[in-house]
Amino acid sequence: MCAKPSSSPVSPLAPKTFPDMPEIPGVRVAATCAGLKKSGKIDLLLVEMAPETCAAGVFTRSLTASAPVRWCRKALKGGPGGAQAQGLVVNSENANTFTGPAGEQAVERIVEAVADLLSCRPSRVFTASTGVIGKPLDDGKIIAALPALQEALAPDAWDMAARAIMTTDTFPKAATRTAEIGGVQVTINGISKGSGMIHPDMATMLAYVFTDATLPADVLQELLEVVVDKSFNAITVDSDTSTSDSLMLFATGAGKSHPQVRAFDDAALDDFKAQLLDLCIDLAHQIVRDGEGATKFLTITVDGAETDAAAKRIALTIATSPLVKTAVAGEDANWGRIVMAVGKAGQQVDTDKLAISIGGVAIAEDGGLLPGYDETPVALHMKGQEIDFHVDVGIADGTATVWTCDLTHGYIEINADYRS
Repeated sequence: MCAKPSSSPVSPLAPKTFPDMPEIPGVRVAATCAGLKKSGKIDLLLVEMAPETCAAGVFTRSLTASAPVRWCRKALKGGPGGAQAQGLVVNSENANTFTGPAGEQAVERIVEAVADLLSCRPSRVFTASTGVIGKPLDDGKIIAALPALQEALAPDAWDMAARAIMTTDTFPKAATRTAEIGGVQVTINGISKGSGMIHPDMATMLAYVFTDATLPADVLQELLEVVVDKSFNAITVDSDTSTSDSLMLFATGAGKSHPQVRAFDDAALDDFKAQLLDLCIDLAHQIVRDGEGATKFLTITVDGAETDAAAKRIALTIATSPLVKTAVAGEDANWGRIVMAVGKAGQQVDTDKLAISIGGVAIAEDGGLLPGYDETPVALHMKGQEIDFHVDVGIADGTATVWTCDLTHGYIEINADYRS
């Protein structure tokens, strides 16, 4: 019997409710407690997908990537038609990272066991692990739990699925959207996890997105690589990149028949692209809103940069500055720290044109403090939960938006006790 969901405090920035997640034809999910977590809470997710489901993924660029990440990269190479999937298994509590040959062997045993249950090739089973680094994974517990998980597979167990992959998360993260392809409605569901060790270097922590659309693997891969840059690659909590970062997109082809899509630039995909990006931004925002110890959600927009990439570099430099983040936590309208962060980003800035506003209130323009500047409305804005910074560096028209949270003493407490 699994322990009940924790009654411990939930992030003050959390959504009020878990979304009403519709069924995705061709997808069934189940979660259980395999005994990996000392608390007895659910820690294992199994997803079964329709045969011939197409798959795409992007993963951490960390040079100490986990054994599951390395397996997924290999499995994604697929055959002539691209990667296909039939199973996904994810465990929390243990990252299976820096575990040597034993970690690789554990992955092989797990995916082979899932493949046997689902009657598919191991190369069609994807996997992920999240949790403590350097600790051997007891794959025997996972394999022993699989038969019961298979029996429990259901099309609507999304809340449990999202909870199974949580580590220091305080709430389960999910989102759903509908889109049209050639006038035919398709559904997109996604779940994610992440709270600490969050900084973009492909995606952030774990995220899995499913659709009943019929889309080839190469199109899915291009879709992911485009949307990730404006969603999961545009958030940060603490500037630390996980060894397990994984974002995967699966298309079952089990929904209503729609016009065939052969290429990424097919006009019939326009609405799907927009809805997929919106869903991924939603999931990415939820990760930031659950940042360890977070009390403020911060949106940083940079305009006027040499390129969009330069704007993003500046925005992320502001977002990762401990001085900026602690000022936000302390509700201090110290805009000088923004100037500092802009300057250390290593990108072109015209200091005679630099402009800064907080909460829509202009503070500095043309390289200096505005005459008669009144800090009162800015100080009031800093007391809220939703904080907005806008910076124009006066070079060209490059622009970017990133999201982060404040840095509080709660972050220290959570990470000091992480392995306890």
